[in-house]
Amino acid sequence: MTRYELIRQELTIKPKVWLVTGVAGFIGSNLLETLLLLDQCVVGMDNFSTGHLRNLNEVKRIVGLERWSRFKFSEGDIRNLDDCWRACEGVDYVLHQAALGSVPRSINDPITTNSTNIDGYLNMLVAARDAQVKSFTYAASSSTYGDHPGLPKTEDIIGKPLSPYAVTKYVNEIYADTFARTYGFMAVGLRYFNVFGKRQDPDGAYAAVIPKWAAAMIKGESVFINGDGETSRDFCFIENVVQANLLAATVEVNEARNQVYNVAVGDRTSLNQLFKSIKNALSGIGINYPHAPVHNDFRAGDVLHSQADISKAKLLLGYQPAYSLQDGIDIAMPWYRSHFAL
Repeated sequence: MTRYELIRQELTIKPKVWLVTGVAGFIGSNLLETLLLLDQCVVGMDNFSTGHLRNLNEVKRIVGLERWSRFKFSEGDIRNLDDCWRACEGVDYVLHQAALGSVPRSINDPITTNSTNIDGYLNMLVAARDAQVKSFTYAASSSTYGDHPGLPKTEDIIGKPLSPYAVTKYVNEIYADTFARTYGFMAVGLRYFNVFGKRQDPDGAYAAVIPKWAAAMIKGESVFINGDGETSRDFCFIENVVQANLLAATVEVNEARNQVYNVAVGDRTSLNQLFKSIKNALSGIGINYPHAPVHNDFRAGDVLHSQADISKAKLLLGYQPAYSLQDGIDIAMPWYRSHFAL
């Protein structure tokens, strides 16, 4: 039995109280769904700047009214310290997902990105420390690797940031280490690599590539690739991310805490390959996309290639990604068809 299977089993026997910030967002709502299905008590906080009430409503339909009764929603903003203190009261584990993502958004509006991702993050650290929670797990980012060209990416070697967003996520890691040294408050950072799955929003200028392309193909619209399509990424299905969060939150070995971990599959796929995979998966469920992709200029602030070394998470957390890119696409495409078919 894997450590993840053991943790899930233990949680159902001894339920805990969890706080999920950004609970109405893509990753937050998936964490909420898993925790409620494990009969946990969950406090969720969101200000709906990027999250959606429809995500919470879908989780409610999936888990049922009895489990849903274990969820308490607190509308609030992580930039308000009082909101953070209130949300952390009586909580065992914090899963801090609230942030303003997107490299292009941070380039267009660095001030709001900074206030949310640094000021808001610091508020959450302070509130969680004051509430004496058992653990604090936060969403870090592969953008921290910046311009370092080495592959695969290992946690202890980074380059210079390429965007304001990358700066904010690196500062999160520095603050976490400082809180451990100054206050003895341990936090675990998870450097996500291109997460995708159900409830990821395909709309807006800053949508992630997989939901954006899937929705466009379903609607028969143009698909745009930035650059020649040979840019590659380590795409990670949402269920792998949920696993990493639960493992990180419940780890008790001291050497595994106050650490950052790559969360990915440990492989890389070009955008051209990704286009074919999504197209083929949609064809398998009756949606045939007849167009070739349209190529645009390479996007500022992006890196050419990204791939994670996940050996540290495997060793210290017991992380074992159960879903490949293709597994995730095969699971996600029917969801997108049901939500975005014309």
